[in-house]
Amino acid sequence: MLRQLHIKNFKIWKDTGNIQMAPITLFFGSNSSGKSSIGQFLMMLKQTVEYPDRKAVFYSGGRNSAVQLGSYPEMVFHHDPENKISFEYQWDFQGDLRKKPIKDPITKQTYAGNTLRFDAIVGLKNKQGSSPIVDHLNYQLMDNGRQILTVGLEHKTGAKSEYRAYAEHYALVRRQMRAWSIRNTVRFYGFPDEVVAYYQNADFVQELNIQHEKLFQSLYYLGPLRTKTERLYTWGGVNPESVGYSGENTVAAILAARNRKINLGRGRPTKTFEAIIALKLKGMGLIEEFRVNPISEQRQEYEVKVRTRGSRDWVDLPDVGFGVSQVLPVLVQCFYAPRGSIILMEQPEIHLHPSAQSALADVIIDVINSREDGIDRGIQLIIETHSEHFLRRLQRRIAEDIIPQEKVTAYFADITKMPASLEPLQIDLFGNILNWPENFFGDDMGDITGQAKAAMKKRMRQSGSGLEVSK
Repeated sequence: MLRQLHIKNFKIWKDTGNIQMAPITLFFGSNSSGKSSIGQFLMMLKQTVEYPDRKAVFYSGGRNSAVQLGSYPEMVFHHDPENKISFEYQWDFQGDLRKKPIKDPITKQTYAGNTLRFDAIVGLKNKQGSSPIVDHLNYQLMDNGRQILTVGLEHKTGAKSEYRAYAEHYALVRRQMRAWSIRNTVRFYGFPDEVVAYYQNADFVQELNIQHEKLFQSLYYLGPLRTKTERLYTWGGVNPESVGYSGENTVAAILAARNRKINLGRGRPTKTFEAIIALKLKGMGLIEEFRVNPISEQRQEYEVKVRTRGSRDWVDLPDVGFGVSQVLPVLVQCFYAPRGSIILMEQPEIHLHPSAQSALADVIIDVINSREDGIDRGIQLIIETHSEHFLRRLQRRIAEDIIPQEKVTAYFADITKMPASLEPLQIDLFGNILNWPENFFGDDMGDITGQAKAAMKKRMRQSGSGLEVSK
C-alpha cells in the first residue's frame, strides 16, 4: 500500500505537498483543478515500468495507454524545460524484508524492514534535450519509520552520462578490477547490472528494482467513462488482468472469478464472486437480481440478465439504466483485483442517483474490509470524485465507528491560489470536516438565501399586482 506521495513540477503542480495515503484516499476539486494529474502521474510511472525499453526514463504513453502526456516540456510545470520533475513515495512492499532480510556477504550483517521510501529527480540535460535523464534516485529501507539503510545513484556533474553509486549505513565494496562507468539507470527507478558487477556486495539492489516493479504491477486504473454494454459477450476462458481502463473486460472478469469466494469482513458470510456483485447492485437500489448465462454449451458467448425492482421480467444489460452499466465495472474491479492491489478510479459515481452514490461509499468500505481464503485482501482505493453524497456517507460511517477515521484521507485541489495547492481535509473522530473549503460543493447557503429573496420579491410583486386589480 502507498503510504505517502509527493510530486513537484508536474503539470499544474509546482508542489503537491506531502500526500498522506490511507486505504481510502479521496481527491476533490473543480474541473481542471489538477486532481486528475496525480493519478496520471502514477499511471505514467506504471506504464514506464511495463514499457519494454529499459533505458526510457519516462514513457508518456501511446495510442492504447492509460495516459498520454506528450513530450517532457508538455508535462513539466509551466512547460519550462529547465524545470525538473521530482517525486517521492513510501510503500509497504510485498514479501516483507524482515522475513527475508538483506544480508551483506562481507560483514554478514542483516538489514530488515517493512517499508521502502523512494525519491528521484528527472529533467532534461539541456534545453535542446528531448529525452529526460535521471539526476538522482534514492532508496531508503525503513522499519516502522526508522531508517535502516540508504542506497542510490547520482548523475555526475558535467559527465556525458555517468553515475555514482552511494550508500549509507551500508559499505559498498568495489571488486578488484579495472574501473568503468555506470552509464545509465533502468528507467526512472532502477540500478543497472553494472552496479552489481562493480561491487562485491550490491546484489540486493536488484531486489529493490523488483520491489518497485511489483508496486506498479499492483496498480490498476479505471477511467471515468466506461464502455457501453452489449447483448452478447465472448469469453474464451482467459483470466483478464483487470476490467480494463474503460471496463471492457468486466464480464470476462466476472466469468473468470466464478470460483472465487469472498466475505466482506470478519464474521460475515462468504459468498461467490457473482453473488457479491449482485448483492452490491441490489444494495445500491439499482436492480433486484443479476446473473451471467451461457448462450449454449457449444458457444463461447454469454448474456448478462438483470431483473429490476418491481418487475418479474429478466432483461438484457443494455435495457436497464445507464448507471448500472457504468458502476458494474467499478464493483467488479474492486472485488476482482488480487490481494494487495492499489485501485485508482475516476468518478466511480458517474451517472448514479444520489442515493446510489451514498450506497457506493458503503461498498467501498466493504472492499477494504473484504477477505478471501481467510486473509484480508488489503485493497487500497485512490478515488477522484465530485460526489458530495459519497463523502457525506463516509463522514457518517466514521461517526458511527463503521470505519476508523485513520482509514480515510481526503484532499481538495484548490486552483484559486497561485500556484495551485492540495489541501488536506481534516476529518475528526465524529466525521466532521474541520476546514471545509469555501464553495467546496457549490454555494448551498447562497442558493438557499438567493431563492428565499427571489421568492419574497415575487410574492410582493404578485401581491402588488393583486391590489391594483381589486381597485
